[in-house]
Amino acid sequence: MIQVRYSTSPATAETATTADLRENFLVPDLFVSGEVRGTYTHDDRMVIGGAQPGADELDLPAWTEVLGTDHHLERRELGVINVGSAGHVVVDGEKFELEHLDGLYVGRGSEVSFGGAEAAFYFVSAPAHATYPTQALSHSEVEPVSLGSAEAANERNLFRYAWGQDLRTSVLQFGVTVVARGSVWNTFPPHLHDRRTEVYCYVDLAEDDRVFHFLGRPGATRHLVLRNREAVISPPWSIHSGAGTGSYAFIWAMAGENNTYTDLSPVALEEL
Repeated sequence: MIQVRYSTSPATAETATTADLRENFLVPDLFVSGEVRGTYTHDDRMVIGGAQPGADELDLPAWTEVLGTDHHLERRELGVINVGSAGHVVVDGEKFELEHLDGLYVGRGSEVSFGGAEAAFYFVSAPAHATYPTQALSHSEVEPVSLGSAEAANERNLFRYAWGQDLRTSVLQFGVTVVARGSVWNTFPPHLHDRRTEVYCYVDLAEDDRVFHFLGRPGATRHLVLRNREAVISPPWSIHSGAGTGSYAFIWAMAGENNTYTDLSPVALEEL
């Protein structure tokens, strides 16, 4: 099952209803036991997906009717992060064991399947111009970057899995940010990526907790309310920031014209 989302203009977002915003930017219901689900966005041609194997092993679908290829990664590269319990990903016959929040980069041209009764794999793919080696990315071995402060309620650890250095990719960047207990804000103050689309997937929320995600042009922001394991598409013209009612983490993934991590434009709070 795959959905298609078309690009939207910032002017449209400013006058949209809440239902319109959710239809255009929210990606819910990614994780259903025994299924692989995806959403294709025309913003930088990214695919956002979730695979929850349950009792069976699941192949990464080709989704030929949308991607136009016989295999999903025929012209794409892939980033995977396990948001459930221990599981495995098989790439061209090689098995990679992934614990909670462990990641995997898969290069163009590979065949992929997912396994693990209690695992839940979030993935993002993007068009690739070259083929780079598959690489496992252990969450416990990635040195985090400490950001924010407890006083500003935005203390968090940024785990960069693929970010334009160390690991070579064509355009894909992804990683995990874990918000410290007692803090609520992520990516605050916010910024813009004129040359990249970014997708957030919020994870590790309690059942009754929510994240209020802010999007839109500076000075004309809107918000969406997200539950655990829901994603939101952030076009290049939109800020991306949020605040949660309890502890949480989020997976960020980007694709676009380049993979220079620092290619961004800060937005001062006075502009919001």
